[in-house]
Amino acid sequence: MKQKVALVLASGGARGLAHIGAIEELESRGYEITSIAGCSIGALIAGIYASGKLQEGKEWFLSLDTQKILSLGDFSLSKNYLVKGDRTVEAFKQIVPDSLIENLPIPVSLVASDIIHNKEVVMETGSLFEAVRASVSIPLFFRPVRKDDMLLVDGGILNACPLNRVRRTEGDILAALNISAPDSMEVEKPRPLVSQRVLDRLPDFICDRVEKLIQEKEEGYLSDSVTYASLLSRMTDMMIQNNTVMMSKFVHCDILAEMPMNQYPTFAFDKAEEIIELGRRLMREAINRYEQSHNA
Repeated sequence: MKQKVALVLASGGARGLAHIGAIEELESRGYEITSIAGCSIGALIAGIYASGKLQEGKEWFLSLDTQKILSLGDFSLSKNYLVKGDRTVEAFKQIVPDSLIENLPIPVSLVASDIIHNKEVVMETGSLFEAVRASVSIPLFFRPVRKDDMLLVDGGILNACPLNRVRRTEGDILAALNISAPDSMEVEKPRPLVSQRVLDRLPDFICDRVEKLIQEKEEGYLSDSVTYASLLSRMTDMMIQNNTVMMSKFVHCDILAEMPMNQYPTFAFDKAEEIIELGRRLMREAINRYEQSHNA
């Protein structure tokens, strides 16, 4: 009889592609995922998996190149966000048909943040597309989602690794991949936010804004000059990292795999293959630790 697993997939941009490898490793080792919770990119992968489309989703991510990444960028002149996000949702629809979350074959909990009422929102019913779109809405990058009297953005703002939100079933164990773990000192310098190849093909008005952000971020890391952008970026990183550390201490996790936040930048989707394989390796090591401790 397979061991049942309640699985939690954390937020973290492109690092979240590691969730695909982690799921494949769990299943190849004989574990059965009976419920799942996700936040941001973790919500996207959770929706794809629960819909039975993990292989199709993996193939789509592996097909991403510079041209396809740029085609998803429905850039906006708004002062409040950089990308509308509609094209991203349309791409998601090519992989997964919309459905009601409550009708999916396993219980699914997707996390977003309501910036009007300053609260965490856990979506377990309603449109899968709407829930995923809300959960992945990185503030200042994607357009927020209006729902009832709420304005929803990325769930990682309040609960980046929602160990306390996955629905448990009798006899299961809790497993998670935290992709916003404290920075590793082995990474000497953060990788570029956006590659120069991508930058060269952006519209001029977007290119100017991104170049300024990159310059300020690098100055903040590499010199004594601290700018507003670099300070805000670092403060957000620290908040999310401490959030995940506290959650892992608050809720016991039987199998916990972790990736340092500075392993890959938020938009490194062109590194899909190596990130997926890293997720597989990290989960393999975590499973080994769990099984060794229980077989000792």
